[in-house]
Amino acid sequence: MAIRIFFVVVVLIIGLLQYQLWSDQGSFEQIEKYHQRIEGMQIQIQAKKERNDGFYAELQDLRKGQDAMEERARYELGMILPNETFFQVLD
Repeated sequence: MAIRIFFVVVVLIIGLLQYQLWSDQGSFEQIEKYHQRIEGMQIQIQAKKERNDGFYAELQDLRKGQDAMEERARYELGMILPNETFFQVLD
């Protein structure tokens, strides 16, 4: 009789562990979802790192000299120096 009870308890424990493995919080499906989220976050991190590297390079250009500031002023503000002729091309 004790062996049967022990056997039933072992089978119940194994069944409970299998249930948790396949359908609960730590299931294979949940782990796969976490891996996909991690991959998505790594892609976002890489994109933001590249964007930050671009900002850093632009910051270094601005710190180095007037050429970068002049280029930016010409492009964004339409700056024209004395004795220059401005041509605007319309499509």
